[in-house]
Order: sequence, then structure tokens, then C-alpha cells
Amino acid sequence: MKTTLLPLLLTVTLAASGQNAPLIKLPQLQQMMTRKGDHIQVINFWATWCAPCVKEIPLFEKLGQERADVKITLVSMDLDLDPNPEKVYRFIARKKLRSEVVILDEKDPNSYINQIDKNWSGAIPATIIINSRTGKRKFVEKELHEGELEKLIAEVE
Repeated sequence: MKTTLLPLLLTVTLAASGQNAPLIKLPQLQQMMTRKGDHIQVINFWATWCAPCVKEIPLFEKLGQERADVKITLVSMDLDLDPNPEKVYRFIARKKLRSEVVILDEKDPNSYINQIDKNWSGAIPATIIINSRTGKRKFVEKELHEGELEKLIAEVE
């Protein structure tokens, strides 16, 4: 009985949050990062077990609500430690995240972190800000605080 209720409960929870977090591979993430457009992309790498990551998520949510020219993508790194994405789905529903969330489905960070950014040690939180029109980008590997994200965006505009 429990096994049939869990998927149903998960489906209802995801439907209530309005959020779908697909599992993606590195090539899909790289396509997202090189997508052309007239907006600024903010791509944040986080995990549910990372306290500084969880602490800064409201900054991304707020920015996504305030600026239509900024596209926020939250890339969950949770599958590194746990292959079950349900923890991420529950987190999205509990926090009522409105930003796009994707789950990176790669197992060995050492094989891909340099392909995301050469300056990345692999630590999280990490954020990439990309001007989709010019390709100008900025990478930071730390927890962001109020006002810092807006300054980084201004540097790529």
C-alpha cells in the first residue's frame, strides 16, 4: 500500500507546487548556458543538504520575481550523493520555488566541473551569470548576500 501511495503523493505534491524538475545531463546544461536571447541568465548550483545554498535561494526567487529580463535556473547537485530525486521534489514543493529547477544527472563531478567553468573547484554554492546576447559571463563560488547578485548582473550587462 505504501509503495502505491508514495508516487501518488509525489505527483499531487508536484502538481500543487506547479514545478517540474527534469533530470538533465551535462550536454543539456551546456546548451542552456549557451542559449542566445535578450536576457541575463543566472544559473545557480545548489543542493538540499548545503545550508549556504538553501540560505541564498530566496535571493534568486526574489530576483526572478522582480526582473523579467533575468532568467533564473537552479541546478540541483543532489544526485551526487543520493540517486533518488524525490528529496529535491519535496524541497521544491515545501519552499514553493517558482524559479526553473533542473537536477544534474551526472555522477562524477571531477569529470564535468571544468566543462561548466574552468574556475570552479566543484564547491557549492556556485553561480554563473551570463549575458545571453553578448556571451559575457561571471562566475562566483560562494554564498551570495543581499545586493551582490544585482552587482554581478550589472557587470555582465
